[in-house]
Amino acid sequence: MPETAPQFTPQTAALRLRPYSEGDAEPLWRMLEPVFRAGETYAIEPDISRAEALAFWTGDGNRVSLAEDADGAILGSYFLRPNKRGGGAHVANAAFVTAPAAQGRGVARQMLAHAEAAARAAGFRAMQFNFVVAENTRAVATWERAGYAVVGRLPGAFHHPSAGYVDALVMMKHL
Repeated sequence: MPETAPQFTPQTAALRLRPYSEGDAEPLWRMLEPVFRAGETYAIEPDISRAEALAFWTGDGNRVSLAEDADGAILGSYFLRPNKRGGGAHVANAAFVTAPAAQGRGVARQMLAHAEAAARAAGFRAMQFNFVVAENTRAVATWERAGYAVVGRLPGAFHHPSAGYVDALVMMKHL
């Protein structure tokens, strides 16, 4: 019987969340590449280059954090930014990625809690996810458990590689 990795929960292990630095580009790319290549959760071209993917994640004023375990292994990342400028700048937007081997271990929940605390500290009044693919049931469930509500549905807005045209959700939570 193969050994299974111990389940990660906030009660059994703590992640260290820290700011991204240029030296983290390779482990970040190793997380982003399979997600972007699969084309199932982000409205990103599946053949995006490494440079373009890293620029998307780390550029344009994004505040990027990495989640690592006690041994320094990078298990996830998120970015936080204003959802819009001007009159919409008080609403945060974020995106999350978890390393394939760390999925289902509570990494996204801890990153979300960290992102919400950072958003509050930065003066944001709410957080909004603009384009959550409805087929991404793990993310939808995680966000709903954390108090996010579906405030909009975009019928057939995402072309999923195996499910065809599926809905995208707009989800929001007041902080």
